[in-house]
Amino acid sequence: MSDLNHHDRPSADGRRAAGGLRVTVDLNLCQAYAQCCYAAPDHFVLKGREALHYDPAPSAAARDDIERARIACPVQAIRVEDAGADPR
Repeated sequence: MSDLNHHDRPSADGRRAAGGLRVTVDLNLCQAYAQCCYAAPDHFVLKGREALHYDPAPSAAARDDIERARIACPVQAIRVEDAGADPR
């Protein structure tokens, strides 16, 4: 399994590289079904029985995998946005 920290990260001034994504998982909704882990194993990992680890700022190249994971989530806990989008 690849390292979840290899994707685009904010620069020293806090800005993300153009074209990146912002991924959030509502951990209050997440029931640890792990469907995201099966759909995008390079981006979502379940550690232990309930600890979901994911990359909150993957590159735009990961969009297909991340969207597949979002769609696979039975409780719709995954949100995907362009990094430059207003989070409101």
